[in-house]
Amino acid sequence: MRNHHCAPAFLLLFLLVPAALSAQSVVIIPPQQCVWRAGDDPAWAAPSLEESSWQPYTQWQPSPGQARFWIRCHADLRGLRGLAQPALQVSLYAAYELYLNGQLVARAGNLSTSNFSLDAMRAYPVPTSLLAPAASTLALRVSMRRLVFTIGGITGLAGGIGQLHAGDRSTLDGLRARTILAEIAIRAEASICFSVIGVLAVMLLGLYFYDRSRHELLLLSVACLCMATVRVNEFCAAAMLHYSFLAAFLIALVCNIVLPLTVTPFFFVVARRRVSLFFRVLIALSVFEYLFRACTALRVTTEPAWFAHWIDGPRRFLGVFVRLLLTLAPFFAFWPYKRIARTMRPLAALCMLWALVEFAWIAVETTNLPIPGVPRLFAAWSSTLIEVRAFTTAGVLAGLLGLLFREQRQVTQERAMLAGEMRAARAVQQVIIPAENPAIPGFRIESVYRPASEVGGDFFQILPTAAGGALIVIGDVSGKGMPAALTVSLLVGTVRTLAHYTQSPGEILAAMNQRMLARSQGGFTTCLVLRVDPTGRLTVANAGHLPPYLDGKELALENGLPLGLGADSTYAESTFQLAPRARLTLLSDGVVEARNIRGELFGFERTAKISLEPAEKIARAAEAFGQEDDITVLTLAFAPAGVSHA
Repeated sequence: MRNHHCAPAFLLLFLLVPAALSAQSVVIIPPQQCVWRAGDDPAWAAPSLEESSWQPYTQWQPSPGQARFWIRCHADLRGLRGLAQPALQVSLYAAYELYLNGQLVARAGNLSTSNFSLDAMRAYPVPTSLLAPAASTLALRVSMRRLVFTIGGITGLAGGIGQLHAGDRSTLDGLRARTILAEIAIRAEASICFSVIGVLAVMLLGLYFYDRSRHELLLLSVACLCMATVRVNEFCAAAMLHYSFLAAFLIALVCNIVLPLTVTPFFFVVARRRVSLFFRVLIALSVFEYLFRACTALRVTTEPAWFAHWIDGPRRFLGVFVRLLLTLAPFFAFWPYKRIARTMRPLAALCMLWALVEFAWIAVETTNLPIPGVPRLFAAWSSTLIEVRAFTTAGVLAGLLGLLFREQRQVTQERAMLAGEMRAARAVQQVIIPAENPAIPGFRIESVYRPASEVGGDFFQILPTAAGGALIVIGDVSGKGMPAALTVSLLVGTVRTLAHYTQSPGEILAAMNQRMLARSQGGFTTCLVLRVDPTGRLTVANAGHLPPYLDGKELALENGLPLGLGADSTYAESTFQLAPRARLTLLSDGVVEARNIRGELFGFERTAKISLEPAEKIARAAEAFGQEDDITVLTLAFAPAGVSHA
């Protein structure tokens, strides 16, 4: 315990504990007056027991093979007879029974399950009739969790040598209060820092719920909550609150399992990279190691010597080594450093600083292992290191939060700009996609347009010709969003301009191809142009688009390259004669490529069968099947004068 902690602790003690306590005497029963023995025999409570085979309690160490053991102490307790409230105080993180001169006087926890309350410093009243005229014999029947002393946030609070005191009940209660204040003072600064980390975690969680695409925010918030919970759990245990060891153990276990599952992936998500197989294996090993701790710690039975040795040796070394390697995650995630974007460098630096702090903490913690020639620095420096770790971690996370806030603001601004672009694209599309079809004598034309997203890449135009027929254009631009909308506007403008000079489908496609090569930035467009005369004569040219269906059968057309792929592309024209009542169906590939939940395509066979239906019915059928792309359907029914159209 460091001096700058002792002063405020004792100052607070004087404010809370009556000064008269100092005048009261407390009998301390030191470990030198005690012996211990592994096993469990109720007869060992007898005051006249032969103790020559027992070992000095000062040499006791927690061991995986010592789930049950007894402690026997001898002390002169005759001074308790004159006290108003004589009591015995036991400080032990274990389940136990307390015997005085062979008589059971107290019980704490459950001996069969070894579960106990972390309110581990308890005073029990002592009947004066049980006090011996000379030295009294105290016996503790103990059931202790084997790996209590290696689990997360309750390390150091359990598994140590028990302490026994005797005196007046009020004096012992004051001693308990002083001990709690001293333990709290040691952990106060770190607890405050990690409480700040918990607040930061809530803020990060709020950011994530604002934008659920930012998975790094969720990972970091969960990691921060786990770190804060571990330290609060340790603080509550140090304050000797009345809650079970099992609850504290499970809290520490879950948090320590979740931490590698969130912290390591966080670094890779921030670096916009997938977690490498090496670190996935390390995460799995870390989780397995903690689960193994849980399985062994939650059992009370004695294990074979070789198994106990493996638990206390290689397993501990493996766990620490894996944790050390996991701290290197940001150094691998951001490699190579020269390719880190300028805006990402502060974030990467903070991640690496955080990792260095964790590496230093675990490296010093490694000295707690039985390594020959290595001094146990962790025991002497743990209090200082945990405060340095807490302050550094809180500062790093505050910096990370600030940078993530800034990045979130940039993302929000970019999305606002994108939303504006999408609104503009929709406005352009509403202008270039006909709201109503023109009335052309002798023809009945229907059209349906179903974009897959807010702005689609399909387009069509229906333009009456001077001869009384119609010029129909249907196409599909590669890509989506504003670039597709601009390409569509370029092509539609070209069609409308060319329609004043030529009605030749081949010439129109050739001119559209040249315009697209000159003005568009990459990409291509499939397009089909047809002209139908009042007599039913049909002239068609195709640039990689789906052929139309005539009375349920696909027209055989000469097919040219899509627009924008070749400067020398030419487009041959095919001619057909429509019979009265003939039905012509034009559509985009969004109909054929509709896909259901089993992965089946709508396909050409279904399309051919449904091509005789009205345009609205065709579009609805493809949409219900499973729309994945823009759907455009145009139908033209030829009904010359004097012919009644069915």
